[in-house]
This record gives sequence, structure tokens and C-alpha cells, in this order.
Amino acid sequence: MNYQTKAQELSFLSRDYAVAKDKENWLALFAKDALVQDPIGKSPLDPEGNGHKGITAIEKFYDTVIANGNIEFTIVESIPCANECANYAQIVNLVGDIKIETKMIVIYRINSNDKIESLRAFWDYQKMEKQLNEMLSN
Repeated sequence: MNYQTKAQELSFLSRDYAVAKDKENWLALFAKDALVQDPIGKSPLDPEGNGHKGITAIEKFYDTVIANGNIEFTIVESIPCANECANYAQIVNLVGDIKIETKMIVIYRINSNDKIESLRAFWDYQKMEKQLNEMLSN
């Protein structure tokens, strides 16, 4: 793909490394003081709703969330603007025999060193949890 901006390129690399479970290269995309909010706001993944700030916290997020599933991550549309990129994505997460589908908007912002300084994912945790509960009750 021909990327229009560095932010767009890093957003696709972030997706690729997450899907490949390439933790080392995924973490290397981020600035030391980066912030990951996935999803935005309070959820069981982020009870305080402040996000995961700094590489240590982002690594813990990776180990807790990304490493535990097998994800298919399709970027449906990507809109780069200056040092940011907004991607509309559809994710399918396979955990054992359970298949969870989520639509999201992910906004990446990079710094002057071409590192991701923020990753903000807008998706509905309650909707995902409802989907999971329905599957488990069948």
C-alpha cells in the first residue's frame, strides 16, 4: 500500500504487528510516554478510564488484551491528516470457540520522532460484552 503519511503507515504497522502477535515490534512503534486508550473511557480493560500511559503500561495492555486472542483486523477505511490517522476497522476476535465481532474507529497520533504518541480506539465495550454473554448462554 502507498501510505499518504507516516501516521497512516504506523497505524497499519500497528495492526499488522498486533495480528501477528509481534509484541517487540508493536511496542517499538510507541513513544516512551505514549497513551493507549482501547476503548476510550472506563471499562474492565481500564477501570479508571485514563488509558495506559508509558511503555510498561502499554506492554501490560498487550499481554492482557492482544496476546490472549486471535484477531482478524480489517481496516475498512483509512483517513490520514497531518500527524494523525483515523481508521474505521472491523475486528473479529477468536478466543477458543468464541467469535466476537467489533466495529471501531481508531485514531493514531505520531510525534516528531515518528513514534505513536497516542492510540485512541472508539468502540462499545458493553455491546461486545452483551455479544459474548449471548454466545455463552446458547
